[in-house]
Amino acid sequence: MTTRAAATEPTTDPRSAAGERVAWAGLAAMTVSFGLNFSAGVFFAPAAAAYGVDATALAVAAALSTALTGVLQPVIGILLDRVGAKVVLVTGLLLMAASYLALAVVQQTWHFVAAYLVLGGLGFASSSSLAVTTLLGRVYGQSAGPALARAAVGINLGQLLVPWAATSLFEPVGVRATYALLGGAALAATAVLALVLPRDRFWASVAGRESLRGRMRMLVSFGLHAATLYVMVLLLPKHAAELGWTVADAGRLVAVAAVAAGITSAATARLLRRHRPETLLRTLHLVRALSLALAAVADRPAALVTVAVLFGIASFPVIPLTMAVLSHGLDRSRMGRTLAPAWVIHQLSAAAGLAVAAVLHAVFGGYHPYFALGLLLSLAAALLVSTNA
Repeated sequence: MTTRAAATEPTTDPRSAAGERVAWAGLAAMTVSFGLNFSAGVFFAPAAAAYGVDATALAVAAALSTALTGVLQPVIGILLDRVGAKVVLVTGLLLMAASYLALAVVQQTWHFVAAYLVLGGLGFASSSSLAVTTLLGRVYGQSAGPALARAAVGINLGQLLVPWAATSLFEPVGVRATYALLGGAALAATAVLALVLPRDRFWASVAGRESLRGRMRMLVSFGLHAATLYVMVLLLPKHAAELGWTVADAGRLVAVAAVAAGITSAATARLLRRHRPETLLRTLHLVRALSLALAAVADRPAALVTVAVLFGIASFPVIPLTMAVLSHGLDRSRMGRTLAPAWVIHQLSAAAGLAVAAVLHAVFGGYHPYFALGLLLSLAAALLVSTNA
């Protein structure tokens, strides 16, 4: 007979040394995981030139890797509940570091795709938001919202630091050495996290998962958000390059969006003390709709700076806010499995967005049509969140 004892264990005081350590470790893990994952876009053009690989194959690999991440979420959820978030998180970060080290030595297109798809996809599936949400949800319980918002700043730091490092290293050391240096740095950061994170409580005594029934509007809005998120982060640099910017300048758009998102994420942790997450989500979806409307009509790369700022403000902060709504009141011992469907929807929607963007690009010769479609998706997400509130 199973028990629910783990679900009633006391919540760690957020002000305690243990609580602060886990919160900062979550931020650091997000920095490494999302930094490596979302830097893939700035590598597409230079890697295609340096390796002689097909740029279209790289875009397809990105879509497949994102889909793999989504499909694996139920398995990751089970592992989070059975072996603990620390083990899953550290393993995922090790796989992501290994993917960058492998990409430094690959020789053929299929080698590149395999390393990016398998190692990168598996690694990100294990070290992204589901793992960190579960980790912080178990530590902070019902008060996890501000901690999740703070950890989300790590997403933006990763977006800022890793693409900046990559674009700065391309010219002096080359693409292969850049992959190797970033992979080595990720290994070092992961070793530190493995030492800092406390050992998990054992959660395997509780089987099954709760249902997210009654939260479907929030889940659908989460999927609509993902359908534009990955397209903008991975393909906006490519779009800027097509409009005339250099690869380095185009890659810095990701950093611009990251700074804006980091400021918003930090502010969100405080705003949650006075406002419901649904209210903040509605505003963010509308701001993202505005960014996509501007992207759909921009014909000069300089205009994309404004697009990047608005998109950054309204992009990644959506993730912790949505998780705060979905995780509220859940049994902490089942949290990994219960939240997994949300990430299946998120990642598969992101993969679908990348695939549709690639098709529209092939048909129309640019990404403007997809940005127009993204405007409609963001407006629909705002409506769903308003209905849910």
